[in-house]
Amino acid sequence: MVRAGAVGTHLPASGLDIFGDLRKMNKRQLYYQVLNFAMIVSSALMIWKGLIVLTGSESPIVVVLSGSMEPAFHRGDLLFLTNFREDPIRAGEIVVFKVEGRDIPIVHRVIKVHEKDNGDIKFLTKGDNNEVDDRGLYKEGQNWLEKKDVVGRARGFLPYVGMVTIIMNDYPKFKVIATIMGLILLKSAK
Repeated sequence: MVRAGAVGTHLPASGLDIFGDLRKMNKRQLYYQVLNFAMIVSSALMIWKGLIVLTGSESPIVVVLSGSMEPAFHRGDLLFLTNFREDPIRAGEIVVFKVEGRDIPIVHRVIKVHEKDNGDIKFLTKGDNNEVDDRGLYKEGQNWLEKKDVVGRARGFLPYVGMVTIIMNDYPKFKVIATIMGLILLKSAK
């Protein structure tokens, strides 16, 4: 009789011994699994690049990360963007913009548009749920945004679908769990 705490005993990890299973695969099965994974990753990248071309936006899909746009958009909403340069920017439109010195784009509404005689457009933004405009968010000395700052304009959304992204960023342990689950799925797709 072997006790569970005895030295040298090996208890199965309920199907979580992924590396052991990988060692048991023959070369053909392993190559097939690696090729399947590569096809999934390359297909996702092609779809993403295709969306970039179709929408004119460097980031055609973004997740709302804060409550600054409530009640229009809530934290975790997934936004679909376009950014066609010929479309004029209008007051009331919701834009996603990047500010120099900040890595994460901001989703806010255009509240004022200023057009110069030469056709250059500058505009001011504000979150619907914020008390003041965004001049405090812009880089120092910048009072207006320009078209070059715009990542895209909101054209549609799916409520709360982006919460997965927020949970992954707020709780890094979920990334590890998702990776393990992905490896288990990959293993079980024999």
